[in-house]
Amino acid sequence: MFNDIEFANPEFFWLLLFIPVALVWYYFTRKKEKATLRMPGLKGFKGGANWLGKIRPLLFALRLLAVAALVMALARPQTEDVSTRTKTTRGIDIVMAIDVSSSMLAKDLKPNRLSALKEVAAQFIKERVNDRIGLVVYSGESFTKTPITSDKSIVLRSLEDVRYGQLEDGTAIGMGLATAVNRLKESKAKSKVIILLTDGVNNSGFIEPLTAAELAIEFGIKTYTIGIGTNGKAETPVAYDLDGSFIYDYREVEIDEELLQTIADQTGGKYFRATNNEKLSQIYDEINKLEKTEIEEFKYYNVEEKFRPLALLAGIFLLLEVTLRYTLFRSFV
Repeated sequence: MFNDIEFANPEFFWLLLFIPVALVWYYFTRKKEKATLRMPGLKGFKGGANWLGKIRPLLFALRLLAVAALVMALARPQTEDVSTRTKTTRGIDIVMAIDVSSSMLAKDLKPNRLSALKEVAAQFIKERVNDRIGLVVYSGESFTKTPITSDKSIVLRSLEDVRYGQLEDGTAIGMGLATAVNRLKESKAKSKVIILLTDGVNNSGFIEPLTAAELAIEFGIKTYTIGIGTNGKAETPVAYDLDGSFIYDYREVEIDEELLQTIADQTGGKYFRATNNEKLSQIYDEINKLEKTEIEEFKYYNVEEKFRPLALLAGIFLLLEVTLRYTLFRSFV
């Protein structure tokens, strides 16, 4: 009965101080209740009445127990069951547009740019539990890897499968952005976001990046752009060896930061530069904080009062005390 009990009015416990006061009072006044008449002999008074006199303090004990039970009832013991329900009030649809050109295999990020991106992006996806996410990959051309979905396991599997060689080489930033816009234009979400990542300059495709940015503006899609690559030179694939593997050489890192900044500014997003693994992780953390899904939490409290058994117990003690006083102990009243 008293598991997980809380008291709504614990201030009533101060009344329990009455009990030790009453005990002291009873101790000093009990003698006055004894008869002072002296008799030449007590033989006539021996018998059943003697044991009743010895247990007469039971009446006082019953009264104190009634008071204690009543005080606990006044303190209102209760149990509280709390249930929680959450409601997403503002959903976000996100498309990640990922550059998969050969330069994404450069080793200025470890083990390379593409692998570093996949690791950080996977963590980002896991943290967006209330949002729908899609994937677009592009190099010389672009295609939708995963339409926007709330099933994060599908998105994560698709991300793991992202690799170089699935498309014609090149860097078609406009194509990648336009494909991402196409995935989001029919979305009914209150907030639509593209995270576009590249490590180069637009050098292929038949859609200009700023034209794609205009489409994003028309459909109310915010675009965060990320330029990935160190400052200076990076160990980059430059040719194929006879065994089919890449030959690496140091090449100047060229990123069209002005273009990426313009796209971000025009669409209401923000441009970031990731020069190493740590910086890339920080960028996704910042985007994660900037694009928050609004969630309402409703708590329901079910309070069950537990004072009734105590009040009943107090009544039983009082009833027992009165019954004994006017029956068994009647001759002592």
